[in-house]
Amino acid sequence: MPETAAVTSPSSRSERRLFVLDTNVLMHDPTALFRFKEHDIHLPMMVLEELDRAKKGVSEVARNVRQVSRFLDELITGASKESIDRGLPLPELPGPEGARASGRLYFQTRPIRVNPPASLPGNVPDNDILGMALTLRQDHPRCQVTLVSKDINLRIKAAILGIHAEDYYNDQALDDVNLLYSGTRELPADFWDRHGQNLESWQDSGRTFYRVRGPEVSHWHPNQGLFQSDADTAAFIVRQLHGSEAVIEILRDHTLPHHAVWGIAARNREQNFALNLLLDPDVDFVSLLGAAGTGKTLLALAAGLAQVLDSKRYREIIMTRITVPVGEDIGFLPGSEEEKMTPWMGALMDNLEVLAPQEGGEWGRAATADLLSSRIKIRSLNFMRGRTFQSKYLILDEAQNLTPKQMKTLITRAGPGTKVICLGNIAQIDTPYLSETTSGLTYVVDRFKNWPHGGHVTLRRGERSRLAEFASERL
Repeated sequence: MPETAAVTSPSSRSERRLFVLDTNVLMHDPTALFRFKEHDIHLPMMVLEELDRAKKGVSEVARNVRQVSRFLDELITGASKESIDRGLPLPELPGPEGARASGRLYFQTRPIRVNPPASLPGNVPDNDILGMALTLRQDHPRCQVTLVSKDINLRIKAAILGIHAEDYYNDQALDDVNLLYSGTRELPADFWDRHGQNLESWQDSGRTFYRVRGPEVSHWHPNQGLFQSDADTAAFIVRQLHGSEAVIEILRDHTLPHHAVWGIAARNREQNFALNLLLDPDVDFVSLLGAAGTGKTLLALAAGLAQVLDSKRYREIIMTRITVPVGEDIGFLPGSEEEKMTPWMGALMDNLEVLAPQEGGEWGRAATADLLSSRIKIRSLNFMRGRTFQSKYLILDEAQNLTPKQMKTLITRAGPGTKVICLGNIAQIDTPYLSETTSGLTYVVDRFKNWPHGGHVTLRRGERSRLAEFASERL
């Protein structure tokens, strides 16, 4: 993962650079001050003014701004005017991450001498930051001055004025979203010929296990689905990994009607992998990625109802999703927290109609609907701080709109016996300044892929209807 926008080429590693930070970078990541290694950082006075205006409130942005202010206060406390002019040394990043910065932090102490053209349109704060970058470029002709901003339009304006501008890369979980872990792996056709020597097999509680050794094993991950292109061969899941040795288990085939979960049978290989993970009590965290219509919510709800109402493994299902606008109050909708969240939970209601039995007449359907609603609770993400969920089946829908920090806040709410399910489509991100590589969903998929109690599946095939599948391909 790239450390900063600074480490983009070999030449940039050998030369100290001066980075001008836009306000949105600090709003997005309060620790950005410590992420630029040996390079220097400059904060225009306009950035401090914008931080001051955004510090009030309970939103995630306001909390980040207050954290930035605390960092700056710690750096500047006890510093003289002369030391501020010389630049404040940046210490090690507080906390377990321990990123080491050896550059200096500079504040704007002189007025802007090189202003953008008077005819340049746009708001005053952006133009003020551009003017500061132009002034620094004139003052430091031998140093590359780079404007770092999450605002694409500001970077375009900077390029027009000849200012080198970059996005903030440190929050990227991956360089390329195509490298994201898919949760499944196709075995080569000659796999068993090369890895079948000294093969051990045994059964335990009706489950069949194999101990496999060979070079292919070193590329596997815990709870990864293994398959071969031949539809007649069994699918496997990785249970244990020790270097080039692994224990794999034959998957339960949920495509068969008698293995259906709450009336739902898997329609493809990836859905079968997903149901196995969702029903596994040893897997505490499951993430499902996929486009609309791939069955993410339906599979998660079916597995949840089976484990809440049938096996009594969990007490209830908690369904939540982020509301748009992000992190703001959910508004003046009437009713309780659950009633306010209902308009955001259309996907839940649609899937419950599929899962609720249709026989038994109107009274039977009404009784089933009441039972389901009593065991499914809808909660808002805005009130998750400080809570602990015990023995709950927690479903987070539209998780692609969460930042890594918000995702951490949610997952750390899980108490003993709780299972967390994250659903989302990273191609449909609605949150400002988030992309496919910086989404919290991408972040947790990458960070949890080697944890033995986590699992992930990317669902690729739409199963909603032939109309929906044709539309997704052609429109």
